[in-house]
Amino acid sequence: MNIALRYAARSDVGLVRSNNQDSGYAGPHLLVVADGMGGHAGGDVASSIAIAALAPLDGESHGPDDALAELERSIDHARQDLVDRSVTDPELVGMGTTVTAILRAGNKLAMAHLGDSRAYLLRDGELTQVTTDHTFVQHLVDTGRISPDEAETHPQRNVVMRVLGDFDIDLTPDMSVREAKPGDRWLLCSDGLSGFVSPETIAQTLTDTPDVDACADHLLQLALRAGSTDNVTVVVADIVDLDVLPDGTAPGTGAQIVGSAAIDRDAPTSAADGPAARAAALMASANAPAATEEPATDGAPEPAEGGATPGDVAEDGDDDVRPGRAPRRWITVVAILLVVAGLGVAGWAGYRWTQTQYYVGVADGQVAVFRGIPENAGPVTLSTPIELTGTRVADLPGYVVDRLETTIPAESLEDARARAERLVAEAADESTDAPATDDTTEAPTEGAAETPEAGAPDVTPAPTDGAGSGA
Repeated sequence: MNIALRYAARSDVGLVRSNNQDSGYAGPHLLVVADGMGGHAGGDVASSIAIAALAPLDGESHGPDDALAELERSIDHARQDLVDRSVTDPELVGMGTTVTAILRAGNKLAMAHLGDSRAYLLRDGELTQVTTDHTFVQHLVDTGRISPDEAETHPQRNVVMRVLGDFDIDLTPDMSVREAKPGDRWLLCSDGLSGFVSPETIAQTLTDTPDVDACADHLLQLALRAGSTDNVTVVVADIVDLDVLPDGTAPGTGAQIVGSAAIDRDAPTSAADGPAARAAALMASANAPAATEEPATDGAPEPAEGGATPGDVAEDGDDDVRPGRAPRRWITVVAILLVVAGLGVAGWAGYRWTQTQYYVGVADGQVAVFRGIPENAGPVTLSTPIELTGTRVADLPGYVVDRLETTIPAESLEDARARAERLVAEAADESTDAPATDDTTEAPTEGAAETPEAGAPDVTPAPTDGAGSGA
């Protein structure tokens, strides 16, 4: 059996962020998603460095027996590159990135995972989350303090406890080996997708969209239409048997690099029309600097009214005294009025949509529930505190304050109230040190065992060299 990958990679800056800190890679032997930490200095640099360190693995030089060791060694090289870059550029100190990578060697897939990006496997119509999130909320699930359903909307669901960073502590990634089975479809994605689109919708899209390019595009647009506040990166790959493919249908072998590691890393969002996209466009246009009108002179005399330039003559030598076409000023006026009216309607629709949104933040030094979104459209503030909880922010742990200052989105007013109450209650119960947020990472407790992944098929435990690692 001659196994190959048919793949597609997509990345989008999203509706809120000013730059794309995600990076993705898809090639005939290697699939990678790296999500640079949004609050860290140089998250885009970190994810790009990770891709640069892993990309040389995309070749035939490794076999099934050594693929896992080579993948782990390349990730360690990426960590050292991050350390070296921070030494030469102190402004980047504190950068970090998630890494979820699959290296194909024959009919085996070596996998490495750090952070909260995810790998999903669709096999025989059933979707399985193969990776385990290295987050505070996943720790609460593993220890039985909350249910998986509660984890989906937990206010600390983005608190990452283990990433690839520029610190000297070597955080061992989860390493495993799996079978490459024809008919399987793999999805690697950043939390810009998994945090905003339900597993059921992801599974349905992967099942109903056979073409990998169309599937990746569809998943990207689903995240953007859901109002994803993060960068969005997806890699979709099918396992195919070359021996049974019709002639001329073999997959391509060119590498696809997307996100901050790509040449077009500054590309604007590809969000299709929708409420979230229209609101984002409204805020972008309101905050854009006004264009400066420049004179159009290049030394030539300015045209006279009617389009003729003084001194122009006809070909027969006589002065050209034919009247020029009268300018249709009324068309210009009507066009301007239509544009202004359209902008007014779009602006009002965008504002109305923002007032159906809710989040938890800080007002008057207290935990508060807000209506709207935490943005300004020029002089207009798009959110208002509508309920104060009475809990003083100064009495809360630092990591809770950090989350409140970056705001906690909610699906409704009731959801916002519940999140605020739960946040205060858990902060009061939490007696241990605060975990790292997206702005800081912390190493796992020495001696702590990794939680094995549940439900991942065809898992062969990886050699650990004396150190435990999750499957």
